[in-house]
Amino acid sequence: MRKLILLPILAALVVPSWALADAMKPSAGDRTNAAKQCATERQQMGADVFKQTYGTNTNKSNAYGKCVSARAKQNAQNRSNASASCRAERAADPAAFAAQYGTGKNHKNAFGKCVSSKAKTAAAKQVHATVNAAKDCRAEQQADPAAFKDHYGTNANKSNAFGKCVSGKVKHQRP
Repeated sequence: MRKLILLPILAALVVPSWALADAMKPSAGDRTNAAKQCATERQQMGADVFKQTYGTNTNKSNAYGKCVSARAKQNAQNRSNASASCRAERAADPAAFAAQYGTGKNHKNAFGKCVSSKAKTAAAKQVHATVNAAKDCRAEQQADPAAFKDHYGTNANKSNAFGKCVSGKVKHQRP
C-alpha cells in the first residue's frame, strides 16, 4: 500500500527535472545564432587559430561543428539566465520594466525584448572573451611551442594544449 502512495509523489518530483532538461536544450534559434557567432569568431581569429581552438580530430576539420554545438548550448543557457533575470526585474517594478523594454502602444513585448537583449549581450561577451583568449594563446604558443604544450596539454601527445589554453583563459575572464 505504501508503494502505491509513494509512486505518484516520486513521479511528481521527477517531472520537473525533465522539464528543466528540455528548457536547457538549444532551440533552432540558438543554433542559428551559434552558427553566426562561430562565423564571426573564425573571421576574427583566422581559420588556423579557429581550428586549433575548436577542432578535436587529427586535422581539426570538425572545428566549425564543435563551435556551433558549444555556442548553441551556451545560447540556451544565456536565454535561461536572461529569462530569470527579466522575471525578477519585472516583478520588482512592472511599470518601469514595461517602459524600459516594451515597444508599441501597450508594451506587451517587454519580456521578450528584455530576454533577447540580455541573452545577446551575454553571447557577445562570450565571443569576445574567446577571441581574445585565442589570440593570447596563439602568441604564447608561438613564443615557446614546447613549453606551451607541456603547460597546457593534458592528453598523451599534448595535442589538446591550444583548446585547453583558450578554455582556461575564458573561464578566468568571466565575472
